[in-house]
Amino acid sequence: MLTQDHPLSLDLARLSAQAPAQGIRLGDVFQALHVHGYPATLFFLALPFTCPVSLPGISSVFGLIIAWMGMRMALGRSPALLPARLGDRRLPQRVIPVVLKAAGRVFGFLERLLRPRFLYPKFPETFRRTAGAVVAVSGLLLLLPLPIPLSNTFPAVTVLLLAVADLKKDGALFAAGCLQFLLCLGFFGLLLLGGTELYQRITT
Repeated sequence: MLTQDHPLSLDLARLSAQAPAQGIRLGDVFQALHVHGYPATLFFLALPFTCPVSLPGISSVFGLIIAWMGMRMALGRSPALLPARLGDRRLPQRVIPVVLKAAGRVFGFLERLLRPRFLYPKFPETFRRTAGAVVAVSGLLLLLPLPIPLSNTFPAVTVLLLAVADLKKDGALFAAGCLQFLLCLGFFGLLLLGGTELYQRITT
């Protein structure tokens, strides 16, 4: 059983070891990680998107859940279970252990570096709601069907930074997440401008 008393990195490794052979339900992962709150689940969901190429079968589902969770955070609502239709979705055994192990290693490294600082501990609700709004937009960007390298990576890194910032109440990492979001918007803005120009050339 995962508990808040253990570091998230250890709980992720334990969940990976306990994954059944037929694949683990997304709702089970969601419920287990919610011991640590919204940020732990967001961290797990966003990590696969950091690869330039999306993982087939989970990209659209994870992006939708990220957007849904970000919206709840922005509205100040407490964590909730996934809708049954999403929670019953069984994730492939060949994918989940890899993601869980990678998440455990990455967060294990971050746990040694981060700490509460830069006003986050004094105003956690304000920071969390702001992060929620950014996460919701990033989740929607992850849903865009763009076969372009890094189109998933930019919003995913934004979600990762803000999720870990909330877990550790680290205002410095929150600022890094906001900066990453601006870079993300700039990246998609360039894609939009490039697509508009290409369309105009084709149609004229």
